Amino acid sequence: MTLSLNHFSIRTLDLAATKAFYVMVLGLQEGPRPDFPFPGYWLYQGPLTDYVNAAVHIIGIDANDSSGLSNYLGDRAQNQLQGSGALDHVAFFATGLADMLKRLESKRIEVRRRDVPDLGLHQVFLDDPNGIVVELNYPFAEKQALDA
Repeated sequence: MTLSLNHFSIRTLDLAATKAFYVMVLGLQEGPRPDFPFPGYWLYQGPLTDYVNAAVHIIGIDANDSSGLSNYLGDRAQNQLQGSGALDHVAFFATGLADMLKRLESKRIEVRRRDVPDLGLHQVFLDDPNGIVVELNYPFAEKQALDA
C-alpha cells in the first residue's frame, strides 16, 4: 500500500470569506472542482491542470437545501463548525484497495464508498476514534478490478 497526503477540507457557513482567506493570505488559486451536490471551492498550490495540486477543499453549506452535502459526506450541527470542528476531513491518496477493505472489515470499521468519475477516483470514508473523517482516494481501476 502507498499513502500520501492529498488535501484537507473545511466545512463552512461562510464560503466567500473562507475562500478569500486562503486565496489572499496563502496565495492559493481557485481551480477546477467536480460537480459535487453541494457548493464549494478547490484551492490549488500548483498548476490548475492537475487536481493533485488542490490542497484545500472548501465545503459550503447551502442553508436552503443541505441534502446534497448530507447525503454525500454526512450531516453536522452548525454549532460544531468553529475552530478545529470546521475541519471536515483529511484525505490521502492510496493504493491497495482490496487489502484495505479486507483490513477494515476484519476490524469491523464501517466505511462509506463514493466514486468521482471526473477524476478517476474511488473514495473510502471512515471515522477515526476521535470522530475525524479520513478519506482514502484510490485509482478507479482498483475498484473496477474488485467488481470484475
